[in-house]
Amino acid sequence: MSEQETELQKAMQGIEDISDFARDEWCEALEELSTDLGYYQTLGDHHSVAFLDEKPRLLVTFESYERTTERTRKGYPVGMSLAGKHGWSSLTLLSHGPDETGDWFRSKHIYGYFDRLVDEGFFEDFDQVVFYGAGACGYAAAAFSVVAPGATVITIAPQATLNGRLASWDSRFPKTRRMDFTTRYGFAPDMLEGAEKAYVLYDPKVEADAMHAALFNAPHISRVPCRLFGVDPEYEIMEIDALDPILEAAMESRLTQRVITQELRKRRTHQGYQRRLLAELAPKSRPYQTAFFCRYVLNQRRHAPRFRRALNIAMEALESEGKTLPPAKPAAKAKIETT
Repeated sequence: MSEQETELQKAMQGIEDISDFARDEWCEALEELSTDLGYYQTLGDHHSVAFLDEKPRLLVTFESYERTTERTRKGYPVGMSLAGKHGWSSLTLLSHGPDETGDWFRSKHIYGYFDRLVDEGFFEDFDQVVFYGAGACGYAAAAFSVVAPGATVITIAPQATLNGRLASWDSRFPKTRRMDFTTRYGFAPDMLEGAEKAYVLYDPKVEADAMHAALFNAPHISRVPCRLFGVDPEYEIMEIDALDPILEAAMESRLTQRVITQELRKRRTHQGYQRRLLAELAPKSRPYQTAFFCRYVLNQRRHAPRFRRALNIAMEALESEGKTLPPAKPAAKAKIETT
């Protein structure tokens, strides 16, 4: 970030909270901001695009009304907010229709829009381009990244395709059965061929997500397991404040799998992750590991009755086996292997 704030940075500091706006009002607020600093364009009935111009770096994100208004501090898209913080350009593809099918961005209006950008050489004006999306929007980020060869792509729990012939095992999205995933920008893994690097983050314990991730198989694609992050890893990654640093590293050309892994270590103090890890350990079947883990958590926060009960059960199991834990070190917290 330069010492002198840009107009975009100044504008983003004074934005109102739009997280409780209805769909139309939300779109109008984004249009007002984007028109002053770039442009806003509708792409059919259920999609729009907002561009904030602040070269030479561009963050391209695919986001939905539901996720954005529920997860960001003031209801603005992640791409806009992060670009406004750092003074980057942002190109935000928005899904704001009445049902989830729009979140895959399978629309001829969107195809045509990206075709025009390619014809105009739009992406050639930027030194660094990063694509981001999660879930259905992660599919879109991977699929449309083909328009910007050399880009870095970050996707969280994306679908590779929902073509019934290739992914009949994924029955989570019944409304997509009549959607076409075979025509242009169709099979997301193939669309990543032009990317410089791509990262697919997913929870390997979520079977469908793991199967989709396996289809993203190329030397320049790194699959990053996010164990015990659940069916919605993006939410957990945002909760531990790891998403912004990951995107920042990508924009600064220093993102590696190691950097991502280091950011994900923040999960060790996240209560949701701790609860899921406790459920997997099981006090009676793995008492030693459970006792160590519960003691670590209780050292962080005293009021954790679930972990207190699990510790008592684990200690009883250890006692019945004639085993004990080594005394806790007051100056250091116990650690547990989580990978």
